[in-house]
Amino acid sequence: MSFSFTKTHESVFDGMRYTSGTYANAGGSTGGDIRTGLEQIQGIMLQPKAAAVVAAAPVVNEVLPVRDPVTIVTGANEAGYWFAFGY
Repeated sequence: MSFSFTKTHESVFDGMRYTSGTYANAGGSTGGDIRTGLEQIQGIMLQPKAAAVVAAAPVVNEVLPVRDPVTIVTGANEAGYWFAFGY
């Protein structure tokens, strides 16, 4: 069971920071922690990457706002994209 993530972009707009990247599960993994690089995460969006409709949407397993890292729960072996904003 392994979960991995990559941060691929970071920017600042109107005093708020934005980061984004990808996540992937393997070996039956169903989620893990994403380290966004933000001190306080105000919001995060998750989008699975799939060739067909996914049965269940990935979710954030936290109460926002939250300090880094943020824990997500996904379908087994799911891969996708994330976009977070905060300070």
